[in-house]
Amino acid sequence: MLQITPHMRILVAVEPIDFRAGIDGLVAACSKRLQADPFSGALFVFSNRTRTAIKVLVYDGQGFWLCHKRLSSGKFMWWPDGEQSARTLQACELQVLLMAGDPSRAHAAPAWRALSMAA
Repeated sequence: MLQITPHMRILVAVEPIDFRAGIDGLVAACSKRLQADPFSGALFVFSNRTRTAIKVLVYDGQGFWLCHKRLSSGKFMWWPDGEQSARTLQACELQVLLMAGDPSRAHAAPAWRALSMAA
């Protein structure tokens, strides 16, 4: 099971990837396209061309996890753009994205909140 925590490094690939790529193809994309170490423990997020699905790749120290989410209708409305090959996200922003939301909206989800200590 994967747990997304605030201290994790999360990189979202700007350009779509061919979803026929499995773990090995995504590992190569991390190294070549994103210029990042796929064994670093960072979460790497990729989309298909039509933005109807995303894949998340992460190395846990023993092996790779590959998670795939395909929407039953519609598409992911938000995706980063720009000159860079990847954009970083916070854990709370990734959770919004995974629910097909827009993490760029202000206060889409709190980055962190203190737990109340009830007496």
